[in-house]
Amino acid sequence: MHIPTPKELRTKREKLDLKQSDIARMAGISQSMVARIEAGSVDPRMSMLSKIVNVLNLAEGSTITAVEIMNSPVFSVNSEDTLARAVEMMELNNISQLPVIKNHVPVGCISESALINAMEESGTQKSRKRLVREFMEPGITTVPPSTPVEMIGHILHNNHAVLVLEKGEVIGVITKHDLIHQLL
Repeated sequence: MHIPTPKELRTKREKLDLKQSDIARMAGISQSMVARIEAGSVDPRMSMLSKIVNVLNLAEGSTITAVEIMNSPVFSVNSEDTLARAVEMMELNNISQLPVIKNHVPVGCISESALINAMEESGTQKSRKRLVREFMEPGITTVPPSTPVEMIGHILHNNHAVLVLEKGEVIGVITKHDLIHQLL
């Protein structure tokens, strides 16, 4: 069995256009640990190294990438928009959540669950005027366009959606429904 060197790990990751944080999330370890392994400053356990290699092999073997299954354009709201505006966008586009984007940067998500929480807290009429920032959930995970569909599936286990970013700009969104649609 070939044990890859730190340089081989870094080279393969870069070739696949993945960030250290992508590998860390998929392998269930910290980004700083991935950085230390790639720098050769730590000698990882075989189990940890195996997780990283498995993630890289999975990414390398995938033929379908994020850019191929993403939806574009991405419908979004600003953190200063009203909840009524978010509901209008959801209804108009038949979607159940929206990314919250401020100054071109994803800062959170507003979902049907968050809207129900707002209604419980403020009542239906008062909640219409409340701001998205008051009820938005934590940020949506972002991936590069070349991210393999298998990695996206892993991310979607714990997230509403995945945003596809290219050069710091949101170019697409992938939901659980989009991923399941790949079974067809």
